[in-house]
Amino acid sequence: MHLADAVLAVNWLDARSLVETFGLLGILLIIFAETGLLLGFFLPGDSLLFTAGVFAATKADNPVHLSLALVLVAAPVAAIAGAQCGFYIGRQAGPRLFDRPDSRFFQQEYVDRAEHYFNRFGPAKAVMLARFVPIVRTFLNPVAGVLRMPPRQFLVWNVLGGLLWSVGVTLLGYWLGSAVPSIDRYLLPAVFVIIAVSLIPVLLEVLKARREHRTGRAAGATRGPEG
Repeated sequence: MHLADAVLAVNWLDARSLVETFGLLGILLIIFAETGLLLGFFLPGDSLLFTAGVFAATKADNPVHLSLALVLVAAPVAAIAGAQCGFYIGRQAGPRLFDRPDSRFFQQEYVDRAEHYFNRFGPAKAVMLARFVPIVRTFLNPVAGVLRMPPRQFLVWNVLGGLLWSVGVTLLGYWLGSAVPSIDRYLLPAVFVIIAVSLIPVLLEVLKARREHRTGRAAGATRGPEG
């Protein structure tokens, strides 16, 4: 199959299809795009790393087999480099992108939301947590640049977060691939589990915000109107 035919045939939202079509190089390019290029927010980063780990656990004669060592070295490099690219996009061109009134993606609300996370968790923790939240990990990097986070500080926490995310999710896929025979036949439900787990931080944040809102309303009702 020619490359052009492969690009047209692949399902860009299906991690297995991406791995089977493009192999390790495709994984690296997609991880880079999902973490660094703003328009790559829809790409399946978590499920792609998990699927790569599963295929690293297959036998060498399997039609789709990846080297675990190569994935564990290359995936963090792509994740860290992608985030750095997003950071510098935000630092250099972000304000102009967010200020465009006709922009569909780069709106002021993303800056406001990032400022909320930065104020609540601090820049370092925000950069770390964003790695495990789909879409947020794409947009937080340029927003960190827009908010003028110190480059050295961003680099340190980007490296730590990139390593934890890429290595952790890949090893989870490898562990399950080694423990469960023919798990590649059950990738779809396994991917759903990974997506659900990755959304836990978002759910916890929403529940916490609701509790704080209810507490604030109750305190206001107790004090009553002033004056």
